Amino acid sequence: MKKVALAPCNGMSSNGLVSRVAVGDARNERDNIISICMGSTSADIEGKNNDMLKKYPIVAINGCGNGCVNRILENKGIEVADTISAGEVLENYDVAARDAFRLDSEAEKCVEIIKNEIYKTIEDI
Repeated sequence: MKKVALAPCNGMSSNGLVSRVAVGDARNERDNIISICMGSTSADIEGKNNDMLKKYPIVAINGCGNGCVNRILENKGIEVADTISAGEVLENYDVAARDAFRLDSEAEKCVEIIKNEIYKTIEDI
């Protein structure tokens, strides 16, 4: 199976936390998934990580509608293979994460939903 890189939101929103946990869980469950640290990526003004970022197809997982993950990668000249907006996906469900720092049982359900969306998305890449 082809390797895919997941770039989760590092923002301070509840869906940002959901995105990071979903990416961490997916990475732990599947050998073909790696994750990208968006803090390191945005801080890399010299472009030292650009070769690594171009090695595998990237799926951006944004927490909110601002699309920061996509914008950070775009500013580095890195194209994404696909994008997931956790906020938009979760609008279709009767659950919501409410805390940017802790996951309760409802937020854990959000993690599972986003993780499943990740799995569906990478099947098409």
